[in-house]
Amino acid sequence: MTSILGISAFYHDSAASIIIDGKIIAAAQEERFTRKKHDSNYPYNAVEFVLKYSNFKLSEVDHIVFYEKPFLKFERLLETYVAFAPKGFVQFSKAMPLWLKEKLFQKKMLMDCLKENDENFKDETKIFFSEHHMSHAASAFFPSPFDEAIILTADGVGEWATSTVAIGKDNNVEIKKEIHFPHSLGLLYSAFTYYTGFKVNSGEYKLMGLAPYGDPKYKNLIKDNLIDIKEDGSFRLDQDFFNYSTGLTMTNEKFNSLFGEKPRNSKNEKITQFHMDVASSIQNVTEEVMLKMATSLRKEYDLKNLCLAGGVALNCVANGKILEKKIFDKIWIQPAAGDAGGSLGAALALWYNEMKKERKIFNTDQMQGSYLGPEYSQDEIEIKLKEAGAKFDVMKEDELIDKTAEDLSKGKAVGWFQGRMEFGPRALGARSILGDPRSESMQKDLNLKVKYRESFRPFAPSVLSDHVSEWFDIKEESPYMLLVSNVNKKKQIKIDDDQKKLFGIDKLNVKRSEIPAVTHVDYSARIQTVHKETNPKYFKLLEKFKQKTGCPIVINTSFNVRGEPIVNTPQDAFNCFMGTELDNLAIGNCYLKKADQDKRLKKNYINKFELD
Repeated sequence: MTSILGISAFYHDSAASIIIDGKIIAAAQEERFTRKKHDSNYPYNAVEFVLKYSNFKLSEVDHIVFYEKPFLKFERLLETYVAFAPKGFVQFSKAMPLWLKEKLFQKKMLMDCLKENDENFKDETKIFFSEHHMSHAASAFFPSPFDEAIILTADGVGEWATSTVAIGKDNNVEIKKEIHFPHSLGLLYSAFTYYTGFKVNSGEYKLMGLAPYGDPKYKNLIKDNLIDIKEDGSFRLDQDFFNYSTGLTMTNEKFNSLFGEKPRNSKNEKITQFHMDVASSIQNVTEEVMLKMATSLRKEYDLKNLCLAGGVALNCVANGKILEKKIFDKIWIQPAAGDAGGSLGAALALWYNEMKKERKIFNTDQMQGSYLGPEYSQDEIEIKLKEAGAKFDVMKEDELIDKTAEDLSKGKAVGWFQGRMEFGPRALGARSILGDPRSESMQKDLNLKVKYRESFRPFAPSVLSDHVSEWFDIKEESPYMLLVSNVNKKKQIKIDDDQKKLFGIDKLNVKRSEIPAVTHVDYSARIQTVHKETNPKYFKLLEKFKQKTGCPIVINTSFNVRGEPIVNTPQDAFNCFMGTELDNLAIGNCYLKKADQDKRLKKNYINKFELD
C-alpha cells in the first residue's frame, strides 16, 4: 500500500490531498479551516485532516509532493526583472528578500513546516516537486473517465508556463507545448478583474457574472491593442499596457487612457454600464481564445476528448461554449481547477507518470462528486449545536428531507450541511444554501439578505440528472457546476420591447423563465446535475421537491457570506445561520428554525469578512 501526500501552498488556495495506491482518499483547502479566504500559508490544518482521515501519521506516508518547482519560479522572477529593468525595481526589492530567506530553500522550509504536523518526520528523500502545469494537467486527466484526451491548462502563471497543451494516454501525461509568461490569458482576465474594481485571484467569477449585463463594445479595442490572437488560439500580450511584470498593480496609465477611465474603486464607486461593457468585452475575447485553441487542437491531434484545468477552466461560460460548438465528443473539467487542485495533480503525477503504475479506466470520473473533505457524525453535530446554544429538532432522514422540501416550496431560504465537504470552489449540495428557483424575488433576496453581496450575481440550479435536458439546452452531465447552458426555449418567457430596452441592473427584475431565480439575464444558467450515486441525500431532497412542486430544480449557492470561505464545521454553519437572514438550517438530521433561536446569539455578519 503506497500513500502519497500532495501539497499546494505559498501563492493562493493552499490545499492538501492524499491518494493511496492511486485512489483519491481525501482533499481540502486550508481556507476552510483557518476561515481566511484563499489562504496561501502552509496548509497545516488541511494536512492534519487528510492524514487523520486516511489513518496515517506524516512519518508513515511514503511520498510527499509539492505542486510546483520553486527554482524555476525564481528563475522566471529574476529573468523578468532583468528584462524589464530598471522598471521593476520596487517589486524586485520587495520580492527578493522573501525568496532568498524562504522560498528558494523550499525543501528546508517544507521540512520545517512538515515537522509541525509530525516531529518524527525526518526523511527529506520522501519530498518531491512537480511542475505547476504538470500538476494541473495530471489533476484533469488522471481522475477523468478517459483513456486518452487532449489536456488544456490555462491560468495566471506557473513557473514559466501560462497555458499548456498536454496529451494524456492511459497512465501517462506528456506536455507538448506551452505559452510562457508574461503572455497569459489568466493574467489578462485578472487585469480586467482589477480594472473593474474586484479582487484579483478572487473576483474573476464576478467579472464573468457581470458580463451578460453589458455589450462587448470594447472587444476590438482589446484585440487591436492588448492581445494579438493567432488562428490556432495562441496569443501575445502588449506589455506596454500592463503592470503585473514590474509593478504592484495589474494595469497602468496607458491602459486607463485606452479605455478612458481609471480603475473602479470598489469602496466608493458604483458599477456602471461602462464596467458591464468592459466585462462583456473581455469575456468575449476569452471565449474566442479558448474556442480557437480547442478547435485547432482537435484538428492537430484528432482526439475526441478534452480535459481542462487551471484557473481559466473555472470560466464555465467559456467551457459551455466549447461544449455547445461540439468541438469534442466529451469534455471533463477538474472541479478543483485552480491551485488547490494542484495538490491532487502533483500526487497523481508521481503515482502514474513517475512510478508508472497501471491506471484503470471507469465509466465515471474518480473524484467521487468532489466530496473529499471532512464530515461530522450525528453525535458530533448535536454536541456542537448544544455548545453553541442552538435549539433544534432531531428528525429521521425522510422527515428532514420532507420538511426541507416543504419549506423551500414556501419560499424559505435553507442552509444545507450534509456529509463530506466539497473540494474546490463550488458548493455542490454538501455545504449549500438552497432556495426555490420559481421565486421571482429569491435571487435578489438571497444576494442582499443572506450573502450580503452584489445583486447582479447569478445563482446556480441543482437539477436531477435525469431531467436536465427538459429544462436546459444540454444533454451532458455537469456534476461540478462548470458548464453554462441556456434555459430550454420551452421554459423561457419572452420579454416585450420595453423590457428589451432596459440597461444594466434594470434587466435583473425581468422574469425570463419558469425558473427566474436561476436564469441569468442572457437566459443562461450555471448547471449542476445531481446524481444518486455521489450524493444520495441531496438527490432525495430534489426528488421530494419535484413531488411537491413539479420542479426538479433547487437554487444552490455556497454556504457562506461574501468574503467568507464556505463553512466547514457545524459551528461555522450555525454562526453563518445566525449572522444572516437564513430562515432554516438542516444539518445532519437536525433541523433549526431561525424563529426558535435565542436572539442574543444573533451575529453581525455584514462587515465580518473582507470583501472580495
